[in-house]
Amino acid sequence: MSGKPILHYFNGRGRMECIRWLLAAAGVEFEEKFIEKPEDLDKLKNDGSLMFQQVPMVEIDGMKLVQTRAILNYIATKYNLYGKDIKERALIDMYSEGVADLGEMIMLFPLSPPAEKDAKLTLIREKTTNRYLPAFENVLKSHGQDYLVGNKLSRADIHLVELLYDVEELDPSLLANFPLLKGLKTRVSNLPAVKKFLQPGSQRKPPMDEKGLEEAKRIFRIK
Repeated sequence: MSGKPILHYFNGRGRMECIRWLLAAAGVEFEEKFIEKPEDLDKLKNDGSLMFQQVPMVEIDGMKLVQTRAILNYIATKYNLYGKDIKERALIDMYSEGVADLGEMIMLFPLSPPAEKDAKLTLIREKTTNRYLPAFENVLKSHGQDYLVGNKLSRADIHLVELLYDVEELDPSLLANFPLLKGLKTRVSNLPAVKKFLQPGSQRKPPMDEKGLEEAKRIFRIK
């Protein structure tokens, strides 16, 4: 089986967006089959397509891959975005996991109960400016190169730039004191494949709004 990868998820960012970013940055065209109602998800579960009964799921190279990190690892390896040796890969993994930690907080923020939103936002701002972004700024400062690892574009750069866009949507001022990260964001955003993905009308999804949140809850039967 060949052809374009097929992404199975709802029409929103969630846990699929980092996969869309990585495929797009690798210059890989992909198709999407949106889960639009609970029955669509049931069908995937019942026909054995979802090993652990959950999405994201990506059909690629004759496989039905689930688990976000496994999918990202495969794409990064296949398209040479995973370093040149085991040490570079360890750094890429370490940086990617740090990105995922903060990204998870931002992704889950819309699900916070109204009474907890202010406290959650304060915590995200604090972790962003005092823990995560300084760490990545220091990596770039330490070696003076264009990219995080081996002076070559890797999945870590792509995940980080996606995160920087998410942070900017939350509060643009949070990037103010990180000139090297802003430079990385510009550099990666100007790569032709990424530039195309950032254009209106691409397969990049908009931030989660109230309507999208209700839609996701309905599809995934979240009370």
